[in-house]
Order: sequence, then C-alpha cells, then structure tokens
Amino acid sequence: MDYQALAELLFPNVTETPDDVQARFPRRQLPEGAVVTRMAPSPTGFVHLGNLVQGMISERMAHQSGGVLFLRVEDTDAKREVPGAVEVLIDSLEHYSIRFDEGATHTGDNGSYGPYRQRQRASIYHVFAKKLVSEGKAYPCFCTEEELTAMREQQEANKENFGYYGKYAIWRDRSIDEIKAQIDAGNPWVLRFKSEGSIENQFKFDDLVKGKLTITENDVDNVLLKSDGIPTYHFAHAVDDELMRTTHVVRGDEWLPSLPFHIQLFKALGFNLPKYVHIGPLMKMDGNSKRKLSKRKDPELALTYYKGEGFPVQAMREYLMTVLNSNFEDWRRANPDAAIEDFKFSPKKLNPAGSLFDYAKLVDVSKNVISRMAAEEVCTLLTQWAMEFDPGFGEKLASDPEFATKILAIGRGGKKPRKDLATWKDAKDYMGFFYDEYLQKPQFDEKFDKAVISDVLNRFLEKFDIADDSGTWFEKVKAITTEIGFTTDMKAYKVDPTAFPGTVADVSTFIRQAVTGKTNSPDLYTVMQILGKDRTVARIRNVIAQL
Repeated sequence: MDYQALAELLFPNVTETPDDVQARFPRRQLPEGAVVTRMAPSPTGFVHLGNLVQGMISERMAHQSGGVLFLRVEDTDAKREVPGAVEVLIDSLEHYSIRFDEGATHTGDNGSYGPYRQRQRASIYHVFAKKLVSEGKAYPCFCTEEELTAMREQQEANKENFGYYGKYAIWRDRSIDEIKAQIDAGNPWVLRFKSEGSIENQFKFDDLVKGKLTITENDVDNVLLKSDGIPTYHFAHAVDDELMRTTHVVRGDEWLPSLPFHIQLFKALGFNLPKYVHIGPLMKMDGNSKRKLSKRKDPELALTYYKGEGFPVQAMREYLMTVLNSNFEDWRRANPDAAIEDFKFSPKKLNPAGSLFDYAKLVDVSKNVISRMAAEEVCTLLTQWAMEFDPGFGEKLASDPEFATKILAIGRGGKKPRKDLATWKDAKDYMGFFYDEYLQKPQFDEKFDKAVISDVLNRFLEKFDIADDSGTWFEKVKAITTEIGFTTDMKAYKVDPTAFPGTVADVSTFIRQAVTGKTNSPDLYTVMQILGKDRTVARIRNVIAQL
C-alpha cells in the first residue's frame, strides 16, 4: 500500500504539515511545574455539581502552580448541542469563582491557542489525520449502518467483545483501488485508527488519583473522523491537548475504559501524554447503600439548585474542598480567616473511589461561612439573591440597606457568632417580621388566659423606655413577672412546675410574640432598639386590641 498516495486521495486539500501547525502554537513560557489544564464540556445545557468539582480541581491545580486554566468547548456532537449552553456554563462557573485565563467566551475566543471550539478546528484535525494515514496508522472505512449493526449482533450472539477489530475490521487492509472506487461512487466514509494493540497485553500506568493501574491494550480500530469530517472526542482531544500544551487532564473516571486508546493515540501521533487526574463520582446515601448522584433522581445535582436555594458561593467552595481534600478541615480550623486560595490543594488526596455528598454537612458549613461574614457583606449578597429569587423581599432590603444591615448585625462577630442562616432562603423567615408586611399574627400558648397575656403587655407598655440599656430593660421584665405571680427562679420552677402559673421565660415570650409574631427571634432587646419606640409600641397595642 502506498500510504502517502492514500493520504493524498483522502485529503487532497490539506497542504499544511504537522510541523506547520505545531509552529503556530509554541510551547508556553511558564514557571517550572506550572500546570496547564482545561475544562472541556459538551454544550448540552445541563451544568451540574460534577462540573463545579472538576472546575475547582482544575482551577486550584493551575493557579496555585502559576499555570493556566482554559475553557475548550467540545461540540463535535452536534446532535447533543443546546443553543446558549456555552454561555450558561460560563456564567454558572463564573458565579462559583471559576476563573478562566483563556478560552471560549460569550463573544468569541480569548487567547492565543484557539479556536477553542472544536467544530471550528476541523482543518487542524485533518492535518494530523492525513499524517496518520500517510504513516499507515489510519484508514477509511465504508461500512454502512446496516453492516455495523449486523456485526454487533453477530458479536453478541458469539459472546465476543463489541467493536471493530480483527476479522470484523473488514476495511482495514483494502487496496487503494477498492478505496478509490468507493470514493468515486460518492460513498461516505469514516476514518479509523489502525490499532496495533492486543487484549492479551497489559501495561502499568500512573494516574494522579487512582495510583498505579494495570491497563489492557486497545485492539479496536476506533473512529477518528466521522463521515462529515468532524472528529470524534478521542481524536480531537488528543490533538487539542497537544497544541494547547495541556500538562494535566482532569476528568471523570467514566473515561478510564477509553484510556488505553488515548494512550495509544498520543503515541501514534508523536505527542507527549499529559498527566491524568481521573476523579471518582459524587455519591449519596440511598438507604444503607451509596449510589451516584443522578440527573433524573436528584435535583441537588444541578448547580441551579444551589443558587436558587441561596447557598453562598463561599459555602459551596468551602464544603466541596472538605469533600475533595480530607486535610482541608484541619487547615481551616487552624486558619479560620484565611482565603480558601491559601490552602494547598493536592489531587493525590482525592478519594479514588469518589466522594460522598452530604447535604447536612453542606448546611452546617454554610452556617459557619455566613456567621463569619460581616453584616454589610451578608446584606449585599442576600439582597442580590433576593432580587432574583424573591423580588418583593429584595425590594424591601434594597430600599433601606442600612436598616437591613442593622438587623443582620444582631449577634454577629465575637468568638461565638449566631448561626441563624444556612442559606439566603432562610433570611425572610428569620428577619421578615421587621417589615410590617411580613409580620404574622402571634399564636399564644392556649394554656395561658388571654387576660393574663393582655395584662403582661399593658404592664410592659407602662414600664417601656426605649432609652433603657439591656440590663434595665430585663429588670423591668422580671418585675412584671413577679407582679403577676409568675416566678423568676427557673431552678425552682424545674423542681416543681405546678407551684407557679408561669415563669419569666413565659413573660418574655408574650412580649416577643407581640413584637415579632414569633416564639423565636434574635435578641428581643436589640429587636426593639432597631424597630424603635413607635413601631414597638404600635405592635404591642395592636395585639392587645385583638386579644
């Protein structure tokens, strides 16, 4: 076979050489050990938690080493592409602080190693496809869909491995005359890799997460170019990672079965094989067993879920880092105020089997993160979230940010800050009573006579002075307690609850409910100070009138 002639027959319009293309994408001038990696999603429109995990791993590896993170869009499968999906992905990852140094953007490309969308790189792939053909490492296949289906059915009946190999690779050794006759007849063809592997052979391979793996060679003649000239993922990613000077590939371990072919392909092309970081799936407990998070079963797989629920970006990043590196929590305890970027992430500390997603733990982490924020930051982030997901509440917050900030400052700061909020979605229930529109009618404990409650509230109004400090304020509450025959001695009450009709806690609750509509609220004295005398008094009088 004259392979050079075959290459010219298949690619008559390709005049560039691999060396020409390589010269257009010079080696990057980066510090020693710098990681160049990428996110390379398919534009399907569904951005999930796994994308964020991959993004965080890639971003940390690149940026903490002085390297580069780029976004490449793997859009070779036109049937799966959803219009606007690239923009959705970019916006979603940007929301979670995944910053790309170069790659696809809303308006085109940013960087010197593009195009960053694979369908725009067809001419580049054809140069390397022609090279493989000219070296006898690839060939055209004219099999019809019917022939391939019949082949698969026969393999299934014979209990053989599926694929185009051995006796089933019927176009592997055809003559150039047979090939030319098919082309002259206008019959479509795909370009297949000519594998020299054998499933009888195995070799060792080091993965940065899985460790040393035993790999069985690939013997299948996989497709490199589809009949429309667009490459498969396998071929495109090899060419792209070489020309974009990728040093590390972060991807899910569902790609491990393709690894033998990818290693084989890089070698055949004469490319340096990047280091691979195959990450396990995110899992959840389902009863007593673990299973992978599912797009169909688990709404929490979608990134939009966490934004809608109101988990702060910082909380998501903090939680996922605890999932990804087991030593992060110890580091955080030792460095409570440090930026997460100061933590030295290591792919070697990833769990090879995958990570368990614990929603309750996320909630706990989020409470801690929000409790450490300044009131001004909480107000800003909460308002931004509410304007998108609860516009009425958002307008309230935005109309008087100083008032909202005072509310959110209650119990904030110090060694043991309050942890009332786990998400922004919790805020309306927590602080809505400060706004008259959201104030609910109190539901008093039925064991107390309404006349007693009314008496307490009237006595409180007689004694209430907005200028009192918190100590004086509470002494007045205790005085009311004694006046109506309730007790301020909580220890005595616990010993014999039947000896007293109520306690100072009950008196405080009556007042709290009249002012806030709730049995639980932030510090009541501070609440009244923020509401002011007139609103506090008006609320209590209104409740008395309804008793």
